Amino acid sequence: AGTVFKITSQGVLTTLHTFNFSDGDAPDAGLVQAADGSFYGTTANGGTYNAGTVFKVTPAGVFTTLHNFDVTDGSLVEAGLIQATDGNFYGATSAGGTGNWGTVFKITPGGALTTLYNFCLQANCPDGLAPHGLVQATDGNLYGTTGGGGAGCISGCGTIFRITTAGALTTLHDFDFTDGAFPSAALLQATDGKLYGTTLGGGNSCNGNVGCGTVFELNPVPSAVQFVPLTPCRVVDTRKADGTFGGP
Repeated sequence: AGTVFKITSQGVLTTLHTFNFSDGDAPDAGLVQAADGSFYGTTANGGTYNAGTVFKVTPAGVFTTLHNFDVTDGSLVEAGLIQATDGNFYGATSAGGTGNWGTVFKITPGGALTTLYNFCLQANCPDGLAPHGLVQATDGNLYGTTGGGGAGCISGCGTIFRITTAGALTTLHDFDFTDGAFPSAALLQATDGKLYGTTLGGGNSCNGNVGCGTVFELNPVPSAVQFVPLTPCRVVDTRKADGTFGGP
């Protein structure tokens, strides 16, 4: 059912926790280390309802199940969590929820879960279906992709969306296959403020296939919000000859 492990740079591995289905199964996504020093993650399956879990594990291996998904609030948790600037964790489920095609949720460090958004409540899922991992941009909003749905092509080739921490969702882009299809990974925000990502299919033909995927960028600037691009840090050594520090 999977494990959580640590490994030194010399290759010495220690298993911190072994899942047993009842506490989760198939931890597909990576971990996030929170401000409290513990690690938080998800399992795709297992738990009380075999719909996935959210868990916490300390560096010493003390394990706690924070939430058992029950399908009504999501299932098949294939993406990891992010800890936002408000201290809470945010994530997405690929299935379950009211529309049966995934959710965006918030969970506190103590395990109180709130479903922020249910995908595919309308016919043909114009807002997308099967969302993947989230990223919090410097404007404070969360951004993500859906693996299908949207209005870009007949069967739905996926979307890029923005969602506030209060749950207000906006579709920013519908993939139409020519520019990519079926994004299956989280976005990242670069130092130029833009979001970058990949699609599993679509784009120009390659090797006789109909689209082998794309790499894309998106400028997420909301019309009513001043977007502040990331600025790389500059390290300044202010040590004096005697080893003390001085200057600004």
